[in-house]
Amino acid sequence: MIDLYTFMTPNGFKVSILLEELGLPYTVHAVNIVKDEQFKPEFLKISPNNKIPAIVDSDGPDGKPISVFESGAILVYLAQKTKSPLLPSDPRGFSNVMQWLFFQMASVGPMFGQMNHFGRFAPDKIPYGIKRYTDESKRILGVMDKQLATNAHLAGPDYSIADIACYGWVRSAETYLEGLDPWPHVKRWADMLGARPAVQKGMNVPPRA
Repeated sequence: MIDLYTFMTPNGFKVSILLEELGLPYTVHAVNIVKDEQFKPEFLKISPNNKIPAIVDSDGPDGKPISVFESGAILVYLAQKTKSPLLPSDPRGFSNVMQWLFFQMASVGPMFGQMNHFGRFAPDKIPYGIKRYTDESKRILGVMDKQLATNAHLAGPDYSIADIACYGWVRSAETYLEGLDPWPHVKRWADMLGARPAVQKGMNVPPRA
């Protein structure tokens, strides 16, 4: 059994989508980051950087419970635990997926997150910050669009944890930028993923009140 500590954010959706794709049983523990629940001592024991998501696997690699924090690390852990084709075992396939997973962790998440923060949530609207992160987010979508012009998925022909990692963030950018029309291949890819039952279920974890 997996205990999932999460909230309704693009990073949180990564893990719930993967758990649904893998068909693993899991229990959801909502960590309301709006109410600063991520700073509670019991959660910090699991996620020392006070970020969601985090998991506790009661059946770790040595048969003992293990906790894992950082969304990318959780995706790799779960895919390897189940020997899922969502993370290929052959060196070339593994490398392709890991490159695009790290692309999400280093570029997509940070830049899209800052675009949303400065454009929607910052108490002071700072034109420089809004322009910088919006322009960079658009550039990143262009990188994705070029890759998806000749590939069904980010790491090649097959669906992988790299796609799962990026999906929620692309949907957040789609809302902020009022559509994905300038990036038709990204739009095709996002609509294709959004039609998957496991993605639809994972995007509703924890259930909205």
